[in-house]
Amino acid sequence: MVTGSSRGIGRAIVERMAEHGAKVVVSSRKAGPCEEVVKAIEAMHGKGRAISIPANISSKDDLKRLVDETNKQFGKIDALVCNAASNPYYGPLMGISDEQFRKILDNNVIANNWLIQFASPQMIERKDGSIIIVSSVGGLKGNAIIGAYNISKAADFQLARNLAAEFGPHNVRVNCIAPGLIKTDFARALWEDPENLKRSTSRTPLGRIGIPDEIAGAAVFLASAAGNFMTGQSIVIDGGATIT
Repeated sequence: MVTGSSRGIGRAIVERMAEHGAKVVVSSRKAGPCEEVVKAIEAMHGKGRAISIPANISSKDDLKRLVDETNKQFGKIDALVCNAASNPYYGPLMGISDEQFRKILDNNVIANNWLIQFASPQMIERKDGSIIIVSSVGGLKGNAIIGAYNISKAADFQLARNLAAEFGPHNVRVNCIAPGLIKTDFARALWEDPENLKRSTSRTPLGRIGIPDEIAGAAVFLASAAGNFMTGQSIVIDGGATIT
């Protein structure tokens, strides 16, 4: 089950998961885009490999329904990817409103915990499961433009560490993926700005920004048996930007 999977990184993840044999749940706010992704996956891998369950991450009831409906249609949840996020504000922290700050923290941190609370009990009971939170390299450093977003992503790293400590005795793993600047609609305000793009790529060893599919493989690894001994960790995928 992957939230925010009608486009961008989330879509790349469900497509690669399906390619590797998983049955996938496509979820975002609007039904239409989710259905389009399901049709594309079914065209490649056959009927029954994907379902659409729209849900708004800001609604606790929606997230409960997302888990219940997934269990009803697929029987269980082996891997959960908390990918959906919000960032309604670009600018210095001194200018952010309380409403904007709360929305960022609610959707990027608290909503992840809600969804994990709903999905994890069955994993704990089976003593098997993988939970993946898509954070960001922004959570590792400061930024004058997206500070509130970065604060929420830093919190996601700690959320994964705490839950990994809690769930470890039950053989349930919790990890983060930390993408750098990726060419998605979500990050358009960053990569569409020529000066910002130049600054970002000039200090990135690979000399470019990433694409969504370059993040998906890490999710496949963490969800599969290949990642069975990894928990509480963060995989940074940023073209080397954080090493310079």
